[in-house]
Amino acid sequence: MSSTAAPTDLPESVQIFMTYMDVEKRSSKATLRSYEKDLTQFEEFLKTRRKSLALPEQIKPDQVREFLAKLHAKRLAKSTLSRKLSSLRSFFKYMTRHRFIANDPMVGIRNPKQEIRHPRSLNVDQAVGILDAHIGDEPADRRDLAIAEILYGSGLRVSEAISLDIYDADTSSGIVRVSGKGNKERISPLSDTACKAIDAYLAVREDFRPALEEQALFVGNRGARINRRQVNRILARMAENAGVYGGVHPHMLRHSFASHMLQSGADMRSVQELLGHEHLSTTQRYTHLNLQHIMNVYDKAHPLAGNQAPPFRDGDDE
Repeated sequence: MSSTAAPTDLPESVQIFMTYMDVEKRSSKATLRSYEKDLTQFEEFLKTRRKSLALPEQIKPDQVREFLAKLHAKRLAKSTLSRKLSSLRSFFKYMTRHRFIANDPMVGIRNPKQEIRHPRSLNVDQAVGILDAHIGDEPADRRDLAIAEILYGSGLRVSEAISLDIYDADTSSGIVRVSGKGNKERISPLSDTACKAIDAYLAVREDFRPALEEQALFVGNRGARINRRQVNRILARMAENAGVYGGVHPHMLRHSFASHMLQSGADMRSVQELLGHEHLSTTQRYTHLNLQHIMNVYDKAHPLAGNQAPPFRDGDDE
């Protein structure tokens, strides 16, 4: 397999499916891990019923419903149940399409109704305060600020930010090339302050002693690509320095980016494009095209774009 080896302790049918998801669908490592975890859990349940995914044609809707009921009894979140059902649905859909089985046992099985959850976000003063309160000019300080600026200034997922390579960020043009979910590529604007922060960081990137072949834009103290946990710690420390408490994490900056854009008058479709959402309904959670149009909307609406009136930093709470 190209990026992740199929677990050899799972039935061959699952290994074939995992190889397909990795090589042909090019699913992310996180997605592959989720599929492996969910299918392993279902396989363990089936063994208690003297069945196995090694013989997928034997699996009936009743077994899936019983599996779902046992998970529900453990008081798992509905979103977790839906994810597990999605993994099973993808597996059996593949089995049916490639004629390993004649009937899909997932037909007629619906996801549990989801509770409506609104993403937590910071107000503008809090978000900008975290960036403004950052103190220090050491290489790590510059890197940390650049990461925070790009998370809030461009609304990236933390996975997208840590996956950036050096040449993905073009500060001279004010854009960054992002590889989003499903390896879908999009172009996002960089705020003026993000461009300055990235340039300042790149001037000292070599101080982290990255290997010659290391292409990562953001590297850790050992010179390798920075990871999600490191970014979580960086944001938590920056928020504490700014006196902003309540579990600030990288994704909260993305939520704040979306909320503040919409509050400033950006249209929903543009924000959808900027966030890389496949469905508009995902973007609509933040309400309780061509590239030039998106860039124009960004320049007019985002508080770090350089064209915003001063009161945005000094006054409005929202």
